[in-house]
Amino acid sequence: MAALFISYHTMPRPIHINNLTRAIEQPAHVGYCDSFPCRLRGLMFRSRLGLNEGLLLVEKRDSRLDTSIHMFFVPFDLAVFWINSEMTVVDKIIAKSWRPAYFPKADAKYTLEIHPDRWGDYEIGDKVEFKNV
Repeated sequence: MAALFISYHTMPRPIHINNLTRAIEQPAHVGYCDSFPCRLRGLMFRSRLGLNEGLLLVEKRDSRLDTSIHMFFVPFDLAVFWINSEMTVVDKIIAKSWRPAYFPKADAKYTLEIHPDRWGDYEIGDKVEFKNV
């Protein structure tokens, strides 16, 4: 249980999400969240999300079910982008706080959760890359 507690509260490593299709003034700077405890916690229980904060939830394979999200215990809206293993944005939504579930329209491996003011940074069909900070 102690190991779960430690990994549950450890900050994921920071990365940038660059849009290769069109230039963004400031790419998203997010935590790379590939462990189960990190994905489980997500952004729950945070009081706010800064404009340049967020998470990239990473699954093992492309899937609609595995990359679904809920917004319980998330007290703010999010811009959510689903990205497949070919590094293409396949869906995007504004996820409203406290809503039960959101599913991408297509299989995805990555779920990018960032501030809703960054909604226009990525469009369906855009190619992206992840870079270590």
